[in-house]
Amino acid sequence: MADGKQPGPARSIKEDPYASFRFSAEIDGVQVSGFSEVTGLTLETDVETFREGGVNFYEHQLPGPTKFPSRLVLKRGLASADALWSWYREVMTGSIKRKNIKIKLLELSNVEQYTWQWIFTRACPVKWTGPDFKAGTAEVAFESIELVHGGLANDGKGSGRK
Repeated sequence: MADGKQPGPARSIKEDPYASFRFSAEIDGVQVSGFSEVTGLTLETDVETFREGGVNFYEHQLPGPTKFPSRLVLKRGLASADALWSWYREVMTGSIKRKNIKIKLLELSNVEQYTWQWIFTRACPVKWTGPDFKAGTAEVAFESIELVHGGLANDGKGSGRK
């Protein structure tokens, strides 16, 4: 550069997108470790179209109710602790116990702090999937559980920061 200064970074580390590989999951306030994947954090608002008489070049598009189109799926390596299987087994026997699920996106620098948090209320397991067995591979055995829920109770950038 002409003035001898080196160019600075385009943005600071605080402005960079969050890394999705550092997360934690809690079921009814109990930290459940070892999840390798969480999917289904999806909200979708239905759109209702309305055509106004005499207006032929566009439709009014009105937001309708918001829904949760996919199930919350937690996937982890199969372990001796069978909390997920036990919870699903209770549902199979008719004893439905709904629980709250917290998914936290952790800060890179401190595992005790998180930048985003999603709380799914009144979750109930509706599908448990065990591992696929293949003799020719050395893969980790995974289990997953699919949950329906009553909605997203809390969001948020910085909500619940410790």
